[in-house]
Amino acid sequence: MAWRRGGASVRRGTPVDFLIIGLANPGVDYEGTRHNVGGDAVALLAKRFNAELKIEPRQRAQLTEVSLGESRIALAIPTTFMNESGAALPPLLERTGIEHPEQILVVHDELDLEPGRLQLKAGGGIAGHNGLRSIKSALKSGEFLRLRIGVGKPPHPDAGSSWVLSRLKGHDAQILLEAEEAAADAIELVVREGFERAMTSVNTRG
Repeated sequence: MAWRRGGASVRRGTPVDFLIIGLANPGVDYEGTRHNVGGDAVALLAKRFNAELKIEPRQRAQLTEVSLGESRIALAIPTTFMNESGAALPPLLERTGIEHPEQILVVHDELDLEPGRLQLKAGGGIAGHNGLRSIKSALKSGEFLRLRIGVGKPPHPDAGSSWVLSRLKGHDAQILLEAEEAAADAIELVVREGFERAMTSVNTRG
């Protein structure tokens, strides 16, 4: 599916092949929470490549670029609050030269998956996730790719906000740390082998 960005690209040189966006809330109050696993996974991948995520005020994101195989990818974590993540998209698209939603992979927490479980998904609904809602609105398209990291459901249906914003400890924290490592692996797999092959591999794991 072709798709046009709102503004002209300001990128010099060849556009990147993928834009990987990890969703998170900024600030120390949100470190180690379920809601931040997407951003934490992207930060982990940057660390693997000894790449520094630098705050880029114009892009409203922490941003870096790395080479992965024959592909050039941009890693970004919006510096907005989760519900306003889409505000980073227009300047990020201009900076990276991305032209198609299928080149964007959003990494985020998912209540509907068991803790630690991963799922790759192309397009579809947002399942009540306000960060995804903001991105979909900014792109005017829901056809971007998603990597969902399971954080499990809260003990009570009305406790969703406190559940995703609570700081984890002990075994629960370890599960999500392992999930972040697996998510970083999954991102590499998408870039190296293509989305369809990566989806088959990631989604069939127990």
